[in-house]
Amino acid sequence: MAGALLPPEFSELEPFAPVWCLATEPERFAQRMASGMDEMQAFYDAITPRAEEAMNYCDRFALDDLSTDAQNLLHLLYSMVMVSFPVECWGQPRVPDTGAAYLDLLVEPGP
Repeated sequence: MAGALLPPEFSELEPFAPVWCLATEPERFAQRMASGMDEMQAFYDAITPRAEEAMNYCDRFALDDLSTDAQNLLHLLYSMVMVSFPVECWGQPRVPDTGAAYLDLLVEPGP
């Protein structure tokens, strides 16, 4: 597939890649907050059955030697984690009962 962001083995997840392959936690959080529950549910339902396989694929490489498509797959997995609580527990993008509270991530692990 021309212009594919993900490894060919994960082509069915490609429609989610432009939205959810985000390199940083603030980007992933902003996307979560900008997304509706239907959108997050569709993404979660698509990636969850492939998550273990995706992790195994990424584990074949050293973190500092990931190809671009493997790194995008890893970012997609990070986004799956970001939407898991809204989908599984809260039924909304925001953490319940937190009002306007927020936390800024000062240091982020890589890649």
